[in-house]
Amino acid sequence: MGMAPAPPHTPMPAATTPAAVSITCSSSYEDDDGAASSWSLSSPRRQPYRRLLHDEAQRLRRARRSQGPGADTPRWVRRTNDQMARYVEDDRAGHVHGRHVVAAVRAVRATASRPAADMRQAMASFVAKLTFREMCVVLREQRGWRQARDFFAWMKLQLCYEPDVVAYTILLRLYGRVGKIKLAEETFLEMLEAGCEPDAVACGTLLCAYARWGRHKDMMLFYSAVRRRDIVPPISVFNYMISSLQKQRLHAKVIHVWKHMREANVVPNQFTYTVVVSSYAKEGLLEEAMDAFGEMRRRRFVPEETTYSLLISLSSKHGKGEQALRLFEEMKDRGIVPSNYTCASLLALYYKNEDYSKALSLFSEMEQYKITPDEVIYGILIRIYGKLGLYEDAQDTFEEIEKAGLLSDEQTYVAMAQVHMNARDYDRALEVLESMRMRNVKPSNFSYGALLRCYVAKEDVVSAEDTFRVLSTCGLPDVYCCNDLLRLYMRLGHLENARALILKMREEDFQLDEDLCMTVMEFYCKSSMIDDAEKLFKEIQRNGKTMKIATMISLIEMYARNRISMFLKEESLPKALDSTDSSAANIVLKSLLDMPEGLSNACQLISKLAREGDTDHAKFLYEQLTALGTKPDDSALATLIVQYGQNQQLEKAHELFESASALSLLHSFS
Repeated sequence: MGMAPAPPHTPMPAATTPAAVSITCSSSYEDDDGAASSWSLSSPRRQPYRRLLHDEAQRLRRARRSQGPGADTPRWVRRTNDQMARYVEDDRAGHVHGRHVVAAVRAVRATASRPAADMRQAMASFVAKLTFREMCVVLREQRGWRQARDFFAWMKLQLCYEPDVVAYTILLRLYGRVGKIKLAEETFLEMLEAGCEPDAVACGTLLCAYARWGRHKDMMLFYSAVRRRDIVPPISVFNYMISSLQKQRLHAKVIHVWKHMREANVVPNQFTYTVVVSSYAKEGLLEEAMDAFGEMRRRRFVPEETTYSLLISLSSKHGKGEQALRLFEEMKDRGIVPSNYTCASLLALYYKNEDYSKALSLFSEMEQYKITPDEVIYGILIRIYGKLGLYEDAQDTFEEIEKAGLLSDEQTYVAMAQVHMNARDYDRALEVLESMRMRNVKPSNFSYGALLRCYVAKEDVVSAEDTFRVLSTCGLPDVYCCNDLLRLYMRLGHLENARALILKMREEDFQLDEDLCMTVMEFYCKSSMIDDAEKLFKEIQRNGKTMKIATMISLIEMYARNRISMFLKEESLPKALDSTDSSAANIVLKSLLDMPEGLSNACQLISKLAREGDTDHAKFLYEQLTALGTKPDDSALATLIVQYGQNQQLEKAHELFESASALSLLHSFS
């Protein structure tokens, strides 16, 4: 037995197996330290063999010195005595293939420097000298697509040529490498017309060409055709496809291909799981991402830091803080060093949960791992200082970021401005936001929203309206900005401006959140807009939103002052108080009584109306409560009776006292 260095690339497999590894027809091998292993032969020619291997190893060392650390390491193949004899006596002289194959490769490549060269003339001396297999090798070794195209045309004219999927696959790979998609499609159709049934490698080659050049629509159409033929591409092709789709943020299509892989029983590898988990996370599908992640661990693949980071961030956003912390501990147990993004996600979670002690301990771990905080982490630290009331520490951190040259994100400016607003120092907040503009940091709706809140807090209507106008350039601002400006209008008594803003929201079919619904309802009540209030109340009930007690009180007070029910505006009060729940006031009042402290708040409203001298409306509300079978507090009754006495309305006071006494007696028997 003997040892000989194998070529740096394996020879082309049989014709039934398409070539997957490129072969360099070069007379020099690139090698790391290629010393020959000791071997012994009973043949008397073992010394020449040993000398041959020694010379070859020396040549490889010399070639390696100019290659650097990227040089390839040769594989040493054990050979029999006869194989060693043939290895020495053949005419390859260290080449992978015979001399005539290497010469043919060079002859075809030489036509690249002669645009007008005729392939038939260039290959005239090789007619009837190359086998079909050797012609495939020559085709595969071409670097230019034109030379490959012309040689393939010459190749089809030879007697030994027979249509084969291997040759077409080689040409497909060459076209796909340089982006000649149209030629690749024509070659694939020619293969079908020639009667060659495409295999998984041929189909996968064209799929990879589509993926490589961003032709995702064509790729998915061709993939559907491949599936109809029951051809399952190898896992490497699937990985190429989903990687290309993910780079274009087509995460839904990544998930679509992943489901097809599962149906076809394709065994995924670590790269597959990494891409799929990432796409699930980018789509916000936490449960599916965790299922794929769990399967990845069961197959004993070690997840990357980016995979852990995405899942930690997604778990935090879905309110699953414990799961995020478990993933972080698992990552540390595996010896994976967290990135800045992971630390920022955890700090944001601690900030949201107001768990500031853990946030400080995480900063200690970052120092241990030698993780340098970036601007995002500093911004979260500023917010934490603001929550703790450590305004000077927040300011010092902000100045430290500025001195370090890290201050470039608008969110950091807004965080510092928010700290000043929490301290009611609105002038300094405006200075921070103004400095952001002076440094050419492009503002977004996020910073404009903070600017609007600052002007609203200062009750600067003109500046607030200007800021709101800027926000409205790309459509109506979000619910928070609308709510802030609407409350400012109501606080300052600018009801016409408030009415115009609400009308604009209704015209654009703006979706109100719970807080904005309450603000709009308070405006309707304050302006005695009964019909609009009733419509909004029905909408709140239909959407299952919860009204605040203060809003309910305002709504009931409006009904009490106007004595108007929802459907029976012309009916008498007794009919309006019928048990059919036709009165909107009764509906709101019932909702109020079902809430904690609801009866107490209703009685306080009765007392408030009575003290303001509005005894009729106070009595109306009192009768509403009694009609619902609820006994008001004695304090509310006493306040109303006293008010009747002060107004010299003794008969009404006596009548109310008698009805209250009868009601008390009825409740005592029940």
